Amino acid sequence: QVQLVESGGGLVQAGDSLRLSCAASGRTATTYTMGWFRQAPGKNREFVATISWTGRSTYGGDSVKGRFTISRDNAKKTVFLQMNSLKPEDTAVYYCAAVLSVRTVTTEREYDFWGQGTQVTVSS
Repeated sequence: QVQLVESGGGLVQAGDSLRLSCAASGRTATTYTMGWFRQAPGKNREFVATISWTGRSTYGGDSVKGRFTISRDNAKKTVFLQMNSLKPEDTAVYYCAAVLSVRTVTTEREYDFWGQGTQVTVSS
């Protein structure tokens, strides 16, 4: 089992930046691809970004490309989501997820482990 805990969410204004963190614990001594997803009220959960185990491969959703960056520090067992130029439509609960893989994964149903989420609210 892998436990994931997100942090770093909050209330910001449009144009501001936030950095989310996801700390992993448990059986982390294997190759896990990590991903970030988000869910706004009344909407389905949406893919945001993914990063491979080595960190060499990343991929972001169309709505965040050029603004959000995913990275990881395997020594600290932590994944980050740097969010710049935030917009009100980025308001959502952001979830961290993990799957045993060596490639990037964009599909929600492929992920095995999920955090509890952290709220990001962007005011206009």
